[in-house]
Amino acid sequence: MIRAIRNIRRLVRIAATLARHDALTGIERLDPPAPLLWLARWLKRPGLSLRPGQRLAAALVELGPSFIKLGQALSTRADLMGEEAAADLSELQDRLAPFPAAAARATIEAELGRPLAELYRDFDDTPVAAASIAQVHFAVTAEGEEVAVKVLRPGVEAQFARDLDLFMWLAELAERLMPKMRRLKPVEVVRTLAETVRIEMDLRLEAAAASELAQNFAGDPDFRVPTVDWSRTATRVLTLARIAGISIDEVDAIRAAGHDPDDVIARAGRVFFRQVFRDGFFHADMHPGNLFVADDGALIAVDFGIMGRLDKRTRYYLADMLIGFLNGDYKSVAEVHFRAGYVPAAQSVGAFTQACRAIAEPIMGRPLHEISLARLLAQLFQVTETFQMEAQPQLLLLQKSMLVCEGVGRRLDPAVNMWALARPLIEEWMIENRGIEARGRAVAEDALARLEELPSFVGNLEKAAAMLAAGGVRLHPESLAALGGGQRGSGLWPWAVAAAVAAAGLVALTRL
Repeated sequence: MIRAIRNIRRLVRIAATLARHDALTGIERLDPPAPLLWLARWLKRPGLSLRPGQRLAAALVELGPSFIKLGQALSTRADLMGEEAAADLSELQDRLAPFPAAAARATIEAELGRPLAELYRDFDDTPVAAASIAQVHFAVTAEGEEVAVKVLRPGVEAQFARDLDLFMWLAELAERLMPKMRRLKPVEVVRTLAETVRIEMDLRLEAAAASELAQNFAGDPDFRVPTVDWSRTATRVLTLARIAGISIDEVDAIRAAGHDPDDVIARAGRVFFRQVFRDGFFHADMHPGNLFVADDGALIAVDFGIMGRLDKRTRYYLADMLIGFLNGDYKSVAEVHFRAGYVPAAQSVGAFTQACRAIAEPIMGRPLHEISLARLLAQLFQVTETFQMEAQPQLLLLQKSMLVCEGVGRRLDPAVNMWALARPLIEEWMIENRGIEARGRAVAEDALARLEELPSFVGNLEKAAAMLAAGGVRLHPESLAALGGGQRGSGLWPWAVAAAVAAAGLVALTRL
């Protein structure tokens, strides 16, 4: 009850802020309960000269850091927000006023257990970047290494915990009161946001992500990751090697440094593809502020708080789906979704094939440089309601990342398609991993794995048989009564158990 009262009070203030920015437009499409719809209409203000998504973004910025993070999470949900609003929310910049340098210094000393002067020969009190969770200072270590030091905001954990509790309360309420929302999994959206924030607020985990990404690209001339200084890293402090480079959206500076923007686009496409398909571990926040071009043309990434993972099954689903779209084989696209279980088996394959064609034809029929795979995925997610396709959070994060990458590519050269430049790499991966030979290898590996399980299975069967022969299988008296039809003295129950063991063995053998 106390939680509900506290959240209702905050909800009133939030609704007033949204109304002031005229950011309640479109709530009708979610089919809310009548009282909520009436309240939204009563609070509504005359429209401003901005798109609905831009108005919502402005309101979220005013509401503070947690709401900015929520807006960034919603930017992946074109199926929930609409494509235009989702695109507007993707422009949300996580920038806040910096907190005092004295607080940063105190956090560093408390976390690392040493005076700042012993850790860093020089520490710049003016932060180079300040966001909702942390800010970054340049420094020079006692050994003379130039580094960037990321420090969490004081009290940020408590602030986000309070707001995330509100978001979860609202999501649970929405699922109870608005049945149409359940398919969109608002509770899961909040859980995903909470997990992302939890990782971002433990800078050791960000350091581990940077280290893993660096290991994946060791020796790769296209991509580099700054080295982690583990001796100066803790839960609330992260120290990385300072990088030098040109922000990837500064086209004139990139040209002046002697780099061809098309080469930069091709590198970006190759790097993104390797992260997603080769490794299944990708930087999910590669906006221009986090991606730089080095002197030798290699790309350098920073800020590893938001990372995405895709298991091999999901990567294969994506590969098969993209092959189907690129070849115009929409039936195979539909069948991929049914095999993956993303679309319920009760739905019509033919109707979903038709929907895939309706989505792809207008996009794939455009000039090459206008084709957007991110837009293709976004529109695919928008038809989910018709076919009861459940939201896939890992794919929504990927779609957002693709959208950001495509935006970066268009800033460098609007006439070039980054996926077309990376196509040779894509085709090579497809042949190696989804060609006939690759599928044959997969079948053989699966069969070998099952054969390796056979000795263990046979051993278990022998143990079960020995226990039965010795009368050593002990069951609860109620189970005995149930198996014996209520007669404890019945001689049928051992045979029932034996039949069950034999049946289990038969099923297991058929799987090998």
